[in-house]
Amino acid sequence: MPFDPTRPGQGAPIRPSRRRFVQGLAAGGAIAGLGLWPRPGWALKSPGHDTVLAGTEFDLVIGETPMNITGRVRPAITVNGSLPAPVLRWREGTTVQLRVANALPHGSIHGHSTSIHWHGILLPADMDGVPGLSFDGIQRGEAYRYRFDVRQSGTYWYHSHSAFQEQAGLYGALIIDPAEPEPFAYDRDYVVLLNDWTDLDPATLFARLKKMSEHDNYYQRTVGDFFRDVRQDGLAATAADRRMWGAMRMTPTDLSDVNAHTYTYLMNGTTSLGNWTALFRSGEKVRLRFINGSAMTYFDVRIPGLKMTVVAADGQNVHPVTVDEFRIAVAETFDVIVEPSGQDAYTIFAQDMGRTGHVSGTLAVREGLRAPVPAVDPRPILTMDDMGHGGMDHSGHDMATPAAGNDAQNDYADHDMSSMQGMDHSGHDMASMQGMDHGDHGTPAAREHAMGEMQRHPASETGNPLVDMQTMSPAPKLDDPGIGLRGNGRKVLTYGALRSLFEDPDGRDPGRTVELHLTGHMEKFAWSFDGIKFSDAEPLRLNYGERMRIVLVNDTMMTHPIHLHGMWSDLEDEQGDFLVRKHTIDMPPGSRRSYRVRADALGRWAYHCHLLYHMEAGMFREVRVEE
Repeated sequence: MPFDPTRPGQGAPIRPSRRRFVQGLAAGGAIAGLGLWPRPGWALKSPGHDTVLAGTEFDLVIGETPMNITGRVRPAITVNGSLPAPVLRWREGTTVQLRVANALPHGSIHGHSTSIHWHGILLPADMDGVPGLSFDGIQRGEAYRYRFDVRQSGTYWYHSHSAFQEQAGLYGALIIDPAEPEPFAYDRDYVVLLNDWTDLDPATLFARLKKMSEHDNYYQRTVGDFFRDVRQDGLAATAADRRMWGAMRMTPTDLSDVNAHTYTYLMNGTTSLGNWTALFRSGEKVRLRFINGSAMTYFDVRIPGLKMTVVAADGQNVHPVTVDEFRIAVAETFDVIVEPSGQDAYTIFAQDMGRTGHVSGTLAVREGLRAPVPAVDPRPILTMDDMGHGGMDHSGHDMATPAAGNDAQNDYADHDMSSMQGMDHSGHDMASMQGMDHGDHGTPAAREHAMGEMQRHPASETGNPLVDMQTMSPAPKLDDPGIGLRGNGRKVLTYGALRSLFEDPDGRDPGRTVELHLTGHMEKFAWSFDGIKFSDAEPLRLNYGERMRIVLVNDTMMTHPIHLHGMWSDLEDEQGDFLVRKHTIDMPPGSRRSYRVRADALGRWAYHCHLLYHMEAGMFREVRVEE
């Protein structure tokens, strides 16, 4: 069938665009600027912004462009020759059409099929851009026409959902201007898109994680650390702590699977040396739209000398809250207003959660200025309380729980348990810690109380070789700034401080609750929901129009950003009341969080951890909304 430009969602042959080169980028990524820009749209330029495409019709060409980020030329996946992809600017209430063409060369290490997913955007399922669920992907030499109504406003982003192309450069900012005036004022508007770049072929990096998951964890605890802890905590407590971490085959320094030992961190495609700069005049209000478009990196963001007023989260307006710092999970967006005055330059500083590196840019009155760049904060150390194993009386010991029946549990049994005084382990199922001796639980009421103190786990986790630990006493942790941010002398944003500017848009109480556990095995680099990897899992089925509650329990020591496509995730507070609307819910270790979902979008949808390699390793589910 010949290509019909009026019909969405069809493939068509294209003529690959001419080869593009980017040179001299050792100081940081840049815009090639040689792409074929859409005739129906228009390109906008402003200080601090690379090419912005605005309008309702767009031609986007996905290709491969040599990029020099670190001093070595490597092939990147680009859109219209740009890394990151061009900023797209839409308007609420319009209908957009985007013709996405696949011009990847033959023999590309990044594959022959591609896609674009519009992250956080409400649209028909066949426009969502997830190969295997939404459509078949865009094959080399073909194009796909996305067409849908724009029913929201705010700061979002877009990226590939094909293999590891997101890691290789296929990501960009997406700004939707509102139909009605916004509840806050500003004079300037900038995107700050954070990302992690590697010169490695992403498939090679994934293979390395599967074989050697601790490759980037250089900060193993030493004998010196042991004796320091003995002096501080005593020999018995220190020895018990080391045994517990050893039993889980984990270390308390494992905050991220991949860090600055492999990654170069970028701000709008530029390294710190490139010094991306946003201009201002003293006294102006500047809107900074922070987007974490990373594959695997959480960033902690601050602007020394400036307060930041958070006015939107994941594209949705919130009651303003003023902070010194915020943590932005992979795939989240935060809009902040700053009012720089009194000095000519301020550093925009984003350090990774594991404190292995950073990226910085500058707010300045003119190009070429810099402000002092702060040192990276001290490296944080996970505790058993961080893992959701605190708050339980074990005669002075916080007890980590390897999952029953797996290798970690067998290792655990091999350890000398004599120091774990006061604990009765005889004949107990360690997967749920049910029946642990906490005193007299002989009466039904006492037993019920004891069970209420400990987290139950799905049967699919028990004896599962893909599950290496389980949390015992998870908590919402909505007011917790997070590991590495507590007590740092700065006011840090928490989920508990976020309040949407609107009431629960649905208004109904959830009709049912689904609980899912985030599970994994660190050493095997296996990730899943309920210990069941995607290839073996049944779809999660929702009834069209229902209001339901999802409860997530993080049984791993890693932090996971969980993203449900096609529908909003309305986070609840500890009392079960509506708190804030988001498209990505961050789940720290040992956390239990709940959110409401209105199943108002028919079709097949992706539901997954947005850490790219966790998703590829199995932490992915299909959600089906059916009539």
